[in-house]
Amino acid sequence: MNIKRLFFALSAAAMLCISTNAGTPDIAIIPAPRSLNQTQGHFTLTSGATIGYGKDLKEYADYLSGIFDKSTGWEIASRPGKGTITLAVDPAKVREAEGYTMSVTPKGVSITGADKGGLFYGIQTFLQLLPPEIYSQTRVKNIAWSAPCVTVSDAPERPWRGMMLDVARYFHDKDYVKHYIDMMAMYKLNKLQFHLIDDSGWRLESKKYPRLTEVGAYAGPEHNKLGGYYTQDDIREIIDYGRLRNVEIIPEIEFPAHILSAIVAYPWLSCTGLQHELPRQHFISRDLLCVGKESSIKFLQDILDETVELFPSKYINIGGDEAVYSRWEQCPDCQALMKREGLTKASELQGWLTNVVAKMMAEKGRTVIGWEEIITRGKVDTPVVALIWHDVNDSTLATKDDHKAILTPATHMYLDFPESSTPGEVKAAGWMPPISLEKCYSMPVNDYSDKSTVLGVQGCLWSDQFIHGTVLQEIQPLNENRSENYVDYLTFPRLLAVAEVAWGKESDRNYTDFKQRVSKHYARLDNKGTAYRIPEPEIASMTEGANGVTFTLAPSVEGSQIRYTTDGTYPTAHSKLYDGNPVTAARKTDFHAVTVVNGKNLSLPIYFAPDYSAYEKYGRLATEWTPLHIQPVSSPWRIDATGKISGNGEYEITFIPLKGNATLHLGNLKLMKREEKLDEVTADNTLTSEPVQYSFKVDSFEAGTPFTVVVDQWGENAADSHGLVFIRKKD
Repeated sequence: MNIKRLFFALSAAAMLCISTNAGTPDIAIIPAPRSLNQTQGHFTLTSGATIGYGKDLKEYADYLSGIFDKSTGWEIASRPGKGTITLAVDPAKVREAEGYTMSVTPKGVSITGADKGGLFYGIQTFLQLLPPEIYSQTRVKNIAWSAPCVTVSDAPERPWRGMMLDVARYFHDKDYVKHYIDMMAMYKLNKLQFHLIDDSGWRLESKKYPRLTEVGAYAGPEHNKLGGYYTQDDIREIIDYGRLRNVEIIPEIEFPAHILSAIVAYPWLSCTGLQHELPRQHFISRDLLCVGKESSIKFLQDILDETVELFPSKYINIGGDEAVYSRWEQCPDCQALMKREGLTKASELQGWLTNVVAKMMAEKGRTVIGWEEIITRGKVDTPVVALIWHDVNDSTLATKDDHKAILTPATHMYLDFPESSTPGEVKAAGWMPPISLEKCYSMPVNDYSDKSTVLGVQGCLWSDQFIHGTVLQEIQPLNENRSENYVDYLTFPRLLAVAEVAWGKESDRNYTDFKQRVSKHYARLDNKGTAYRIPEPEIASMTEGANGVTFTLAPSVEGSQIRYTTDGTYPTAHSKLYDGNPVTAARKTDFHAVTVVNGKNLSLPIYFAPDYSAYEKYGRLATEWTPLHIQPVSSPWRIDATGKISGNGEYEITFIPLKGNATLHLGNLKLMKREEKLDEVTADNTLTSEPVQYSFKVDSFEAGTPFTVVVDQWGENAADSHGLVFIRKKD
């Protein structure tokens, strides 16, 4: 063979096995597989295809054929043995738990899992190779149902890849919970922490204590009740739905705090025995489960016995966060228990209770999980798992006592925070800065080994925002589902980042590549009926010149349009269509552009925040004032401080005048937590050209709770005054 012929032969052979990552032009798998090699050609699904399956795998074949049936309209036959698509489980061939291998050739597809979970994940990877319409709930015509030929070998880095869904603060019916499970499973997340109990509602039917749901599941007047609950049959249905999709449903029975819903139903559970009402607005009750009464401990044991019987999960979550111990400090029964047990602080009663429950659950073959407070409120002898929600480095708290940890820090993994601070962003948690897709993706996490303290990663979606201010409840006569769309908007696309952070090694992450893959997944989310947040267009370049500022844009959603304006107004679906050429606006702030999906769904506009770097020493901007804010007589000026107050400590609020001829008077100041006054400052200040400052103290911070600064103000003789207000926490 001559040299030239040998060269072409080797080139042709190389084309048959091109090593790629998960982000080639044809391929956008999330989370990125450990190993993926693209080979020549495509596999095309036809109406004559069959699904072959191994022993005890019929339900997986039925699952796959059910997806095909809806989108293609074909009833793909399934049978034991081999088929056009063959499904198998073989732990001898695939050795890592939840791992799988897949081969896609022009003639067929073979998926082998180490276990049923691995097989299911292989199916998900195969579906992501097919056109996005494969997820459609109705038949789609004129689609070539083709997948690129590949070989894949994949397995998760960590055993715990979770999401927490809060249905206690705001109830979602079982169909939406199934949707959430489906979306988790699509991206290979395997643990759902089901937050069933909180001050605002008890969502789990109890046969022994029926008033928990008769009374504790609903708030408000009879004609406009807010709430709901899951029957035990509902729970069994949800568990089985998760089982097939390799999602373990982990119940969270919250105590000793966040249990007002049970106290409303059975007042004798609290230290005071007082009757309360279920709240329609979010707050954290100071009432705790009274640990000093044998009747309370018996109640807890009964509830946990029912929970263990209902949920097959080997984990039981007991919450344990944000307890304020003033009731225990004043309760004779709790004080007597402290004396008997030789405890010196009321907080140690929580450690005592955690010990009791952890041992109780261990005897039933279950492991207790809770927020990190369960390992910081006294020594716990039985090994437990702590959800680390303050800082990833706090996982060391679990190491010293042989406990395990799951990373779910609010800084990266709380999806109830908004993605941006762009004006018009939906109402969301504000007690910490926004969490962008990139920030979520950047969360540090060490590689896993069998000896690791950290089991894995979990995202959290809290629903307390649903009952802050404007209530997002559905309007039943209209069969609205606004709250479900709201949860989807907050969850997606950031759940995709949670999934990739949880699945692979941190050293393998590449945000640029990930963002490109995400851009191809919005069409899949559309077909899955998911109300995701549409990202703004990408600014590819921005150049300032003599004629203004020139922009070049790139789409953030594959197949979307970009509409823009250059006169400072916000674009609509009918604004000028961006054609790929540079666009110039007189000023940067005059330019706005939006992503338009399906011709009607718009993103927020590209937004350029004002530059306040000159005022950095004063903290974070709280608000600005204009003449419209100035009153002719002394009046309360309410300034939203939520998000600017991030914990207990000393704070400073600064009023900085910018321009205007009016003399502005600032009087007494109050700090409010909801309607509770935390601090008050008596003052009589005149604001002319120099900043005016107040100091106040926060000593009972609650995450997710609104804070408001109320200051008396009026303008002398005129209202011509403009300025800025900043808040900072003192060192």
